[in-house]
Amino acid sequence: MFKRTSLVSAFLVGAIALTGCGSDSGTEATPSEAASSPAAASDVKVGLAYDIGGRGDQSFNDAAAKGLDQAKTEFGVETKELEAGTGETDAQKEERLRLLAEGGYNPVIAVGFAYAGPLGKVAAEFPDTKFAIVDDASEASTAPNIANLVFAENEGSYLVGVIAAQASEAGKIGFVGGVNTPLIKKFEVGYEAGAKSINPDIEIDVKYLTEPPDFSGFTDPAKGKTAAEGMFQGGADVVYHAAGGSGSGVFQAAKAAEGWAIGVDSDQYLTAGDDVKDVIVTSMLKAVDVAVFKTVEAAVNGSPLTGVQTFDLKSDGVGYSLSNPAVSDFTAKADEAKAAIIDGSVTVPSS
Repeated sequence: MFKRTSLVSAFLVGAIALTGCGSDSGTEATPSEAASSPAAASDVKVGLAYDIGGRGDQSFNDAAAKGLDQAKTEFGVETKELEAGTGETDAQKEERLRLLAEGGYNPVIAVGFAYAGPLGKVAAEFPDTKFAIVDDASEASTAPNIANLVFAENEGSYLVGVIAAQASEAGKIGFVGGVNTPLIKKFEVGYEAGAKSINPDIEIDVKYLTEPPDFSGFTDPAKGKTAAEGMFQGGADVVYHAAGGSGSGVFQAAKAAEGWAIGVDSDQYLTAGDDVKDVIVTSMLKAVDVAVFKTVEAAVNGSPLTGVQTFDLKSDGVGYSLSNPAVSDFTAKADEAKAAIIDGSVTVPSS
C-alpha cells in the first residue's frame, strides 16, 4: 500500500481542522476577500469567453470564473459569459468574441490559448475595445488593445515535482497532459525538473491524451482515467495531471490504486469531491482568478492592462496548495526550491 494510506490516517484529525485552508502567503495567491455586499454598480461591462469545459470544470475555467465573480461583487460590473464547444472552429470563436465586443463589453477576456488567432482578428475590428487573453502571448494575439495574461507554469510545476518525488515510495511517478501543446509541455518539463532535483534516478511516465487540433483531451475524464490507470499499474504511485476536466479521471484512478494524485490550476482538494479529495496531495496553483480580477480592476480604475502581464512565483502567480494536511511532510523542500527559483539560483526549464 502506498504512502497515501498511512499519511491520511496520521492526519485524520488535522484534516478536519484544515480543510478549506489555502497555503501561506508565500505560496498561494487569491484575490482579496469579496465584500459582503456588492459595491455601487460600475458602468464597466465585462465579457468573458470560456475555453472548452466552461464554468464547472473544477480547474482552469473555474479559476477564471472565480476572478470574474470577485470583480462583480467588488465593483458591481455587469458581466456576460459565453461557453465554448468541443471541436468548434476558429470562426465560431471569432463570433463569440465579436458578439461580446458588439454588445459593448469592454474588456473582453478570452480564456485559453486556443483563442489566440480569433482574438487577433476581432481585436483589429474593434480597436477601441480592450481585450485580454489568458495563456497566450504569441504574435497572433499581440496588439495595442490586447493584454496577454501568462504564467510561469513551469515554476509551479517544479514545486509539485519536488513534492511528488518525496511522496513516491516507488521511485516512479507520472504526468498526464490533456493536449500535447507547448503550453502543457511547460507543466511537464517543470515537473520533471523538480522531481529530479530530489531523486535524479526517478522514473517519469508521460502520456498526452490527444494531439492538436483535437483538444478533447481537456474534457475526457475516461481517457484521463485510462492513462493514469496504466501508470499506476506500471508501478507509479504519484500522478500529476495538466488535463483540465480530464483530471477527474486521474483522481478516480489514484483512488482505486491507493496512490497519490496532484491537481492543477485550482486547489482541487477543495473542488474535486469528497470521494476523491483525500488522494489529491496538492495542486499546482495558477492564479487565473487573480489575473482576471486584476484585468477588470484595471478597467474599472480607467487604466486597462495592455501587453504581456506575467504571473510567476515571485508575484505569487503560481504555487502549490496546502489544503490536504498530508502535504506538510513535503513542504520544507518545496519552499526551499521556491526561494531558490525566486533568487535566481535555480532556473527552471520551460521546454
